[in-house]
Amino acid sequence: MSPERIKMIYCTAAEGQKFQKEAIEIDKTIRKLGPSPLRTKGGTPKEKAKAKAKA
Repeated sequence: MSPERIKMIYCTAAEGQKFQKEAIEIDKTIRKLGPSPLRTKGGTPKEKAKAKAKA
């Protein structure tokens, strides 16, 4: 997973505005990056293997 997709922030319950600002920024970044390269059509490789095992 690329580092741009992960961000750790610290905010207390009293910092609602900070949380909102950070959530909006993370959302913008993820939308710019597009779908995760780890997730392919039909699910992740692990999900595909699980579905194949059930079939």
